[in-house]
Amino acid sequence: MWTAVAGTIFIAIGAFWLSFTALADLAHRSGIAPTQAWAWPLIVDGIIVVGTVAVVALAGRRDAWYPWMLLMAGASASVAANAIHAVVAADADVPPVLAASVAAVPPLVLLAITHLTVVLTQRFRIPHSSTAPAGRAPSTAIVQLRQQPDVPEKGARRDIAALMRQRGMSNREIASATGVHPSTVGRWFTGTLGTPEVQKGATP
Repeated sequence: MWTAVAGTIFIAIGAFWLSFTALADLAHRSGIAPTQAWAWPLIVDGIIVVGTVAVVALAGRRDAWYPWMLLMAGASASVAANAIHAVVAADADVPPVLAASVAAVPPLVLLAITHLTVVLTQRFRIPHSSTAPAGRAPSTAIVQLRQQPDVPEKGARRDIAALMRQRGMSNREIASATGVHPSTVGRWFTGTLGTPEVQKGATP
């Protein structure tokens, strides 16, 4: 995964650099001062990068149409500007269609590779785990106990039943969590558990 991410970043840098130099030269040829021409490709290609990240982040939401619009506008402007620069700066013996096609590759690759990089980096997101509150509902405790694979011994089930009874769970809930019949839980709490705290809190 890290190799794929590193490869996409490397390709994105190369595509951005080719598009950047072409657009900067086109901006300079269009009358923008050399000290300011570098900002124009940053604006055009920057919309592609930011729009792609925003589209992935807002996927499935109603307001995702706006970053999609910015992404398509930025990609169209970058491809058109690169093609125009290729036609203007290409040698006379190179067909304009060929020059424009070659120049359109870097912005398209930048668009595709940026999206791929964002998708790959999402695989590294670790879900935040929060500690369970002290007053957790009995239903949550039941689900977690069901996910525990090994409680085969009768004594272990009785110990778990004792802890659950101390939390105020009913016999039916304890039986569902430990995998026994409610009548079995009732017999456990008639004096066979051997814990005064549980016997004291047992219901008749």
